[in-house]
Amino acid sequence: MELKKTTLEKVEELIARYPALAVCRADLRAAVEAICASYHEGHKLLVCGNGGSASDSEHIVGELMKGFLLPRRLGEKERQAFAATCPDAADYLLENLQGTLPAISLVNSVGLGTAFANDQAPDLVFAQQVFGLGQAGDVLIGISTSGNSGNVIYALDVARAKGLRTVALTGETGGRIAAEHRAETVVRVPSRETFKIQEYHLPVYHMLCIAAENEFFGA
Repeated sequence: MELKKTTLEKVEELIARYPALAVCRADLRAAVEAICASYHEGHKLLVCGNGGSASDSEHIVGELMKGFLLPRRLGEKERQAFAATCPDAADYLLENLQGTLPAISLVNSVGLGTAFANDQAPDLVFAQQVFGLGQAGDVLIGISTSGNSGNVIYALDVARAKGLRTVALTGETGGRIAAEHRAETVVRVPSRETFKIQEYHLPVYHMLCIAAENEFFGA
């Protein structure tokens, strides 16, 4: 499947702003291609991480599930459906709802997470959700600054077993995720200090969201 030229150009725009990320060019392009291919096939994105990376997981979902940089106006299909089912609210819904790129953060299921951690295995909380929610063709983004987060690694393992596409965001070494090939695409940003890795992760995942939005809602 060939993506819009402007979609992959978002990688180059990112590198122009952050030249140090040029070392990640191939993996950044692979991540964009995996995410867009999944959405083209009607699938969804899952994302997980710990601490600051948990916040990043929520951030990614927020950019995908609503408008980010582009308007995402609903179309005639939605207008007709709302007019048929809820005519009194149709105009309000059409004016305020936005087109979406389906995404789920695995860090905010507090009830399930605490129950599973207490009853079964705390390091498999993300893996359990991937097992239950993930479908072949979906994408899992696992965020780990060290590349060694056990719960993220287990989630990536289950994702690969179920046929999901897997993308990891790590630091320069890639840790176990890179060394043991636990993800198909590993974006290793050029730092070994946690806070600097996180500073790189933000523009990286912003770019991934911008590229996906461009692919489906851009001109």
